[in-house]
Amino acid sequence: MMVPLTLMILGVLAAAMAPRVMARSDWPDREPVLALWVWQCVVAGVLLCCVLAMALSAAAAWDAVRSPVFGFAPRVVVEAYALNTYGPWAGVLALLLAGGGAWTVVALTREVRAARARRRRRRSELLRRSPLLPGEDPRGSRLVVLEGDRPGAFLLHHPSPQLVITTSALQRLRGRQLDALIAHEQGHLRARHDVLLHCASALAAGFPQIPVFAAFRDQVHRLVEMAADDVASRRFGRLTIALALVELNEDSGVFGPCPPQLAQVPQRVNRLLAPAARLTPGRRLRMTAYALLLPAVPLLVAFGPGLHALT
Repeated sequence: MMVPLTLMILGVLAAAMAPRVMARSDWPDREPVLALWVWQCVVAGVLLCCVLAMALSAAAAWDAVRSPVFGFAPRVVVEAYALNTYGPWAGVLALLLAGGGAWTVVALTREVRAARARRRRRRSELLRRSPLLPGEDPRGSRLVVLEGDRPGAFLLHHPSPQLVITTSALQRLRGRQLDALIAHEQGHLRARHDVLLHCASALAAGFPQIPVFAAFRDQVHRLVEMAADDVASRRFGRLTIALALVELNEDSGVFGPCPPQLAQVPQRVNRLLAPAARLTPGRRLRMTAYALLLPAVPLLVAFGPGLHALT
């Protein structure tokens, strides 16, 4: 049972160490897109460890599973894993991991349903506050303006995404600031940040006791906003998007003493006004390649005995 245990140890180490290492690093704020990639590789590596350990343990415990797992692999490959020596704990481990996998699917399904319900509520509220004119196509407009005393803007996701903005926001934003806000929301849309946010929320809600998933959710919510800020700043300048953020949020109390969860906007503004130097292209390329090792190592551990048997 060495291979499944090795995979589980790797998964536990990655889940325990990755949040600490990322929290101590100062480069994620400088390279939010790269940080998102690293976080996705970390989570993929942890999940791969669990899936591969479950498959090998189930193959050792039940002959009915062994055939689909190993398929048409030669006998020498199957013998390299010594499945007959795993003992009764193989079935217990496989059932535990299978239960975790099933709960992950349930959590993701629940998150998708909740997101759809929120989207329907927003859509209903939008139609109530901005009713369609006779003959107007609800999918024809990509920009919807609502009467509102509080400045606000959000992207309504559906087959034809729409940017919803209040009249108060239009009064506050001037010229290029409005263009920068639109570019920010378009950055979210093109990168499909909504899918990443749903997955992160589902894992954190399904496994609240696992720190790596909670950290993944919190960091994704922060990093996607910085990544969209960078998209807008490349077209309209950092000062423009920073001023737009100030105009939209200055009455919400986030620029004074506030809880940590509300301090994201001031941090984004400070980051835009006093940008740190980006990593060099070579270092970004190396870190991208290193991140790929996180999901690659579990695959090498799982397939290692079989590959060694064939050589």
